[in-house]
Amino acid sequence: MAGQAMSLYEDFRHLSPAAAVFVRYAARPQSVALAGVIVLTALGAAILGVLMAKSGSGDFAAFKMFCGAKSTAEMNAAMALALSFAGLAAIALVMMLPSAAPMLLTYAEIADTSAAKGIAAVSPLVLAAGYLAVWIAFALTASFAEILLPPLIAPSPQQAALLAGTSLVLAGLYQFTALKHACLSRCRRPFAFFFANWTDRAAGVFRLGLQQGLYCLGCCWALMLMMLALGAMNLVWMAGLAAIMTAEKMTRSQIWPRAVGVALIAAGAVFFAQITPFAR
Repeated sequence: MAGQAMSLYEDFRHLSPAAAVFVRYAARPQSVALAGVIVLTALGAAILGVLMAKSGSGDFAAFKMFCGAKSTAEMNAAMALALSFAGLAAIALVMMLPSAAPMLLTYAEIADTSAAKGIAAVSPLVLAAGYLAVWIAFALTASFAEILLPPLIAPSPQQAALLAGTSLVLAGLYQFTALKHACLSRCRRPFAFFFANWTDRAAGVFRLGLQQGLYCLGCCWALMLMMLALGAMNLVWMAGLAAIMTAEKMTRSQIWPRAVGVALIAAGAVFFAQITPFAR
């Protein structure tokens, strides 16, 4: 085992000194984890950029052109589902993967230390795959809901304000629940989680990723549904919400999630005020 670790990190004598340094660094789990987060997040942003491209034919023009449809009405259910799933899966890459970076880097740091000691360690990309599997499943479920519940997708202005206000208030209230804080506490302590559940089997690491993904889903599902209800298909808004979720996981205080909850409830009240008789 020690010989395997030596070959992984030091046996680059057949390479030039510069190439040996690069390969040695690139082979480290921390480098793999960081590169994976950056590349996959960029991929999600690129997909969203294509899907949200606008032209004379409206939103998602590039996708409609690819499908041979000039408008959403001309798209069949399968095309509409594929469009929705592609967008939501890309959102998962853009928003949820960066918020999982501390967890992935924590695992990679432990794997790095283990490999240096000659102990086998599974690539952090396997952990990321398990984590993303949860959010891909979430994207698929939300896509089916979007296709099966059209009244919620294109409501009247009054219904839109009601839906937006309700989603904001519910997301705000969820910030104060015991389930939210239980899941958040698991997301905030990845080292203790990995230390107690460490495994050198790929299937086991994938399951750890699934567990972390479920904790994250329990922590962030309300915020994600709020964003979808608001129709915030905007990279700036996504980046802002991703920053909020990442900050929640990196801080230890309960003040931040509660402050976010108060702000969301207040924003929801603004939408409700728009549909009251006094606002007319």
